[in-house]
Amino acid sequence: MTRRAASADPRETDDGSGAVRRLAPHARRFLARRSGVLVRLALWSLAETGQAFLVGQGVARAVDQGFLAGDTRRGLLWLTVALVAVLLGAPVIRGVFAELAGLTEPLRDGLVRHAVDRSLGSAAAGGPGGTDRAAVSRLTNQVEIARDSFAGLVLTLRSFVFTAAGALLGLLSLHPSLLVVVLPPLSLGLGLFLVTLRPMAAAQRRALAADEALGDHAVRSRAALRDLTACGTGPAAARRGAELIEDAAAAARVLAGWAAVRTAALGVAGHLPVLALLLAVPCLRGRGVTAGALLGAFTYLVQSLLPALHTLMTALGAAGSRLLVVLDRIIGPERPEPRPERTRAAEPERAGGPGSVRAPVATRTEPALAAAPRPAPGAGGGAVTARATAAIPGPGDDAPDLGGRPADRARTAAVELRSVTLSYGVRAEPVLDSLDLCVAPGEHLAVVGPSGIGKSTLTRLVAGTLAPSGGEVRVDGREVTGRPPAELAALRVLVPQEAYVFSGTLSDNLTYLGPGASRADLDAAVDALGLWPLVERLGGLDAPVRPAELSHGERQLVALTRAWVSPASLLLLDEATCHLDPAAEARAEEALARRPGTLLVVAHRLSSAVRADRVLVLDGTDAVCGTHDEVLDRSPLYRDLTGHWQGGPARRR
Repeated sequence: MTRRAASADPRETDDGSGAVRRLAPHARRFLARRSGVLVRLALWSLAETGQAFLVGQGVARAVDQGFLAGDTRRGLLWLTVALVAVLLGAPVIRGVFAELAGLTEPLRDGLVRHAVDRSLGSAAAGGPGGTDRAAVSRLTNQVEIARDSFAGLVLTLRSFVFTAAGALLGLLSLHPSLLVVVLPPLSLGLGLFLVTLRPMAAAQRRALAADEALGDHAVRSRAALRDLTACGTGPAAARRGAELIEDAAAAARVLAGWAAVRTAALGVAGHLPVLALLLAVPCLRGRGVTAGALLGAFTYLVQSLLPALHTLMTALGAAGSRLLVVLDRIIGPERPEPRPERTRAAEPERAGGPGSVRAPVATRTEPALAAAPRPAPGAGGGAVTARATAAIPGPGDDAPDLGGRPADRARTAAVELRSVTLSYGVRAEPVLDSLDLCVAPGEHLAVVGPSGIGKSTLTRLVAGTLAPSGGEVRVDGREVTGRPPAELAALRVLVPQEAYVFSGTLSDNLTYLGPGASRADLDAAVDALGLWPLVERLGGLDAPVRPAELSHGERQLVALTRAWVSPASLLLLDEATCHLDPAAEARAEEALARRPGTLLVVAHRLSSAVRADRVLVLDGTDAVCGTHDEVLDRSPLYRDLTGHWQGGPARRR
């Protein structure tokens, strides 16, 4: 599971002008091929202009020429004209929708073809098309968004233009002074709304990008659940998910802020004209504007102009920005696909996707190590199951030399795995398969391998925090599975990549696993691990510690010093020095290796493997154990890892 690379796509922060320039040629070609549909749509819309004009005129003339003039019959006749104009809106809308399909359905078909062609073309060229999750979104959700948004936009733009034309002509015909009162607040609200369009488009684009990133992370995490658990990287994936959720929430908040500005613009354009007209009634009456003309003006505003404006602003603010963003993502320049960084050593992951393990782990028999018989073919699900152990010599036996360190004469192994198998699920492929391993007391073992291969799983098995599916795990001769936490704490210390530091004094943190440690023990540990600069910065060992104020490296040094103080004889470091610089890492590992006991390190750098007595290379199909030089000769994977760490091809010594 790799962290998604930050996108450098400028469209995620574009204010919309770039998208308009990119989409304009496509839009012109699309509309030019459908000029007949546009003409028929305009003809139906002209009927709306007449409808809007007649409604206001009917009300005004019914009052002035009918009821106020004492001619009730004429007044009712003009109201009937207004009513007929309203009723004629139904067939007009029917005709508009019939023509609208001639625009929306070809648009949908063209977008689907373009999305399919792009995805297939990318796949055929060896690009990411075969695993392009965004292509699924483009073919389903985004295409439907584009079609619906386009239909709504055409309807509202058409309705506003032709309805506003009829209403404004009606106001002008009633009295020119009415336009002088109504137009300024109407223009102010519309202008304020238009100013928000570009920021709204950019906010909509960021919100959509954040939603896609969150969905992609969820899909990748779900596909790699087993490996996230195996590697102990579940918390890191959860933190990344939380970051993406926060990004999506922040984008939604920005979008909501601009939506509030749009709502304010709608209020200005929708209510100020009516208020201005009410306030101007005495002045208008003094200029000869009749009561019928005033009622007709209010009818134009309330019945035609303001509803059309409200619909337009709502559609442009929501559907318009969505349409711009979605069309740019579907037919605009293809976005660069974020690709996780890989090394040659990580190639075994490719077959199963990021972080997956395609073959179980076993070990290869090494010279000078006790060989175990190889199982019959087909045993263990077809996996390689050769074993490699470091034998613990009996009395009078010549002890093997483990990497130059004098062999321990004790019979009890510090760590022993007997045919250990681990699977995350009944039908899941094993992460470790029939693994036998023996680590002598006082030995320093480094574990290396590509990401997701089972290194963290191995440390959790040895620590007793994870139970094997089969086999036994023993530390100091005692089986760890099912042992109470207090007994496990006396046997081993596990230091994970994410170091735990709690609020309290620095001394409390350092003696957490060794409450009986003296001040001299603490001074020796601080000196050995190089923690004095932090101690002095905080104000001494009794100074309070605020974890949030410590860097990742400082927290790791605190955790490593705590492990040094612990009375446990076995230290397990699961990339516990990854945030330290090479010099600090070397000092810490050398200090922990000098400490009485056994050290097992999941190596983060080549230097960690070189410092160890032996190196265990975990591989998807095999595992090799020996000294650095021996493993360099026998393991192609280790040579690849060594070349990656050194920044060039590995040299055989």
